[in-house]
Amino acid sequence: MKEARKTTVARAGRPRRRTAPRGPQVRAADSPIGVVHLTAEYLPLARTGGLGEAVNGLATFQAAAGQPTAVIMPLYRVVRQTAPDLERVGPFNVTVGQRTEHAWLYRIPVAEARGVPQIYLIEHQEYFDRDGIYGADDADYPDNARRFAFFCMAALTALPQVAPAVQVLHAHDWHTALAPVYLRRAFAGQAIYDQLGSVLSVHNAGFQGHFPPETMADLGIAPELYTSDVFEWYGRMNVLKGGLAFCDVAVTVSPTHARELCTPEGGFGLHDMFIGLGDRMGGILNGVDAVAWDPATDATIAAPYSSADLAGKGRCKAALQRARGLPELARAPVFGMSARLVAQKGLDIVLGSDLLSLGDAQFIFLGSGERRYERALAALALATPDRITVEFNFTDRSEHRLLAGADALLMPSLYEPCGLTQMRAQRYGTIPVARRVGGLADSIADGVTGLLFDEYTPDGLMGAMRRAIDGYEHAASWQALIRSAMGKPFGWGESGKQYLELYRRAIALRPTSR
Repeated sequence: MKEARKTTVARAGRPRRRTAPRGPQVRAADSPIGVVHLTAEYLPLARTGGLGEAVNGLATFQAAAGQPTAVIMPLYRVVRQTAPDLERVGPFNVTVGQRTEHAWLYRIPVAEARGVPQIYLIEHQEYFDRDGIYGADDADYPDNARRFAFFCMAALTALPQVAPAVQVLHAHDWHTALAPVYLRRAFAGQAIYDQLGSVLSVHNAGFQGHFPPETMADLGIAPELYTSDVFEWYGRMNVLKGGLAFCDVAVTVSPTHARELCTPEGGFGLHDMFIGLGDRMGGILNGVDAVAWDPATDATIAAPYSSADLAGKGRCKAALQRARGLPELARAPVFGMSARLVAQKGLDIVLGSDLLSLGDAQFIFLGSGERRYERALAALALATPDRITVEFNFTDRSEHRLLAGADALLMPSLYEPCGLTQMRAQRYGTIPVARRVGGLADSIADGVTGLLFDEYTPDGLMGAMRRAIDGYEHAASWQALIRSAMGKPFGWGESGKQYLELYRRAIALRPTSR
């Protein structure tokens, strides 16, 4: 790839960098801020990875904390299967470029709206009533630009009906990155929109939404925005880049990853864009649901346990070994890996490692993904069924049981913006063996709550696994490591406070606040 060109993030409809006015900080309880999240995924309605869980966790925390919170997402076919009792709110028209199309707004009825995020869904059968969310047969849908542009415009069109008191529009990843653009261009001059601050979360900058230049006109975006400062990126339209140029504040999902995005090695070709954002760019670590992920109350695992009484974890391990057809060897360390089987998750260095040289260690892989990785893992499991097993049918229940029964968790990621599995693992006393990148570096204390390594090579991973095995052989120190990991808080409390301050900053930095 050519060296990325310098960009100045101040063009076409948004002012140059602004500084937020200084003043006393106000506590969340004193000043709730209404927020609407736009997302392509939301747990448990539709998800392919961590995006849906992260948005759910943040929105749920915000609503419970007293912030007026709504979520808008597309009405996919899978959503109808997951939430059949949808309430139709009403029809409306959506104009994108030269097309005006019909949409329906739905919502998920709740018995008591207070303290619960309100979920709205945009129906357009041609765009969203499909088998997949983003594509099928390992290929993206060719009309994804039009699908998600329509969703962004529909969500903004419905906003006065969904949340008339909203103060912040929070868009997530490239699928919703056109929302800040349309907000400042298509809806400029309308009071309810001008008063909004906009936030764009970058959950995974490896996915940016690249399309041919002619896509700009199809999506109703002015040709003067096709510049190296806004949408143009090596002769292509880059949706995420355009959203970053127009949002008031950008944020990614861990402080370390925010710094990584500003480097040529970690910025996915947009490092100059992230650098140009300056103090409008930050990183806030995701959290996990501390109630759902608690081994003391988890009804899905073989036996409950806590840091004060770890006896149940041994029973969970034996149950896991039985379920996976492995020998029930109490002193054989069990390494689990729960992940999408894609290059990002480190499958190349896992498959390049000599796993069978690690004594009597056992390995359990959970997840699905690219067929080349599935085939390679299946071949290993077939050749050594007493040491390695694979389960491609991922379920939440199977992940709970894996994390309760495994001794260690493998997360040798090539990059990891945040990661959630390592947090859940620590709550279950399952020690993460992870690469020191992104949110893994921010959520794992090496030698205290987990084991980290730096070099992205099979040797780097093998060295970390040998450290884990050496530690596992000393029961007292291993139990101390377990208890330390289980004692680390991973809820949304601290992150929720940081998002509230971020929202205040976005409101202060919106163009109409000058």
